Amino acid sequence: LHPDDPAHPHHISTDRRRIHLSDSQRGADVTAIGNLLLYLPHFLCSLFVMALVSLLFGGLGVIVFFAWLLSGALVFHRPTESAIARRLLKLRHPTPQERARLEPVWREVTARAGVEGRTYELWVEDSDHLNAVAAAGHIVGVTRFAMNQLPNGELAAVLAHELGHHVGGHTWSSLLGYWYALPGRIAWRVLRAVSSAVFRVSRLFSCFGMGIVVLVFGAIAFATVSTLYGLPLLILGVPYALAAVGRRAELRADQHAAALGFAPMLAAVLDKLHQAEQHQQAQAAAIAAYHGQPPPQESALSKLLASHPDHHTRLHHLQPYLQPKPQR
Repeated sequence: LHPDDPAHPHHISTDRRRIHLSDSQRGADVTAIGNLLLYLPHFLCSLFVMALVSLLFGGLGVIVFFAWLLSGALVFHRPTESAIARRLLKLRHPTPQERARLEPVWREVTARAGVEGRTYELWVEDSDHLNAVAAAGHIVGVTRFAMNQLPNGELAAVLAHELGHHVGGHTWSSLLGYWYALPGRIAWRVLRAVSSAVFRVSRLFSCFGMGIVVLVFGAIAFATVSTLYGLPLLILGVPYALAAVGRRAELRADQHAAALGFAPMLAAVLDKLHQAEQHQQAQAAAIAAYHGQPPPQESALSKLLASHPDHHTRLHHLQPYLQPKPQR
């Protein structure tokens, strides 16, 4: 059946109805709070870096420091969000025809969730892949493929999943954590580049010069770690912990969509994503075989750094919503 056919099993009615708004429009669930806590070592390193940078501005240093601390509010600043959507996420505003397709579905999703739909902005990505995104404080983006090729019930499931990220606080917590970790990350990259250049130069001055450089950088590293009570060492494990929290956030967003009645539609979308992934893997294996190479294998570390749970895990967590309810 055509995706727009009302007889399609995943077609839903989007007739206007009375909307009951929830008292709690958004919050911060366990995964959002955990995400912020995991960024704490990065934040403290950034705090240290910005304190050093503020010293360069003399009397204006305090203003610079507090301006950076307050800059996180830009996460909910609409013009800043629009810039993020256009520049970083490569999204655009929907055309009138696309809006006519999206808004009835979005209205149905937000009505079931008890959320004011006008709080959020719908965006479109010009992509032929099935995908969607929730970002910053109010961005909900969907690909052109998902918008045009999915039955409206499956499109609703995708949008309900992204709404779950907003309602659970996953989007703003991730962006805030990333933003406040940025000065520390930049300082770390600069330090690595400088140390690499110094090591290359020190080789020209024999092993003695190399030893002096190692001692100097070792002393600086030890002083930094001891001053911050070993917190910089925690940064080594933060990417893996953040990935684990991110996977948990995906499961919570799935649960949000399923609780709104979109579990069968979401399962169908996950099957399509799984089929597309398998097709890509088969193509990669065929190319490797053509060049006489073994098929690419996913390493254990890459699995630990995966941002989304695997297909079977997501379906397993949807099972309670897919099973028929017992008759009373």
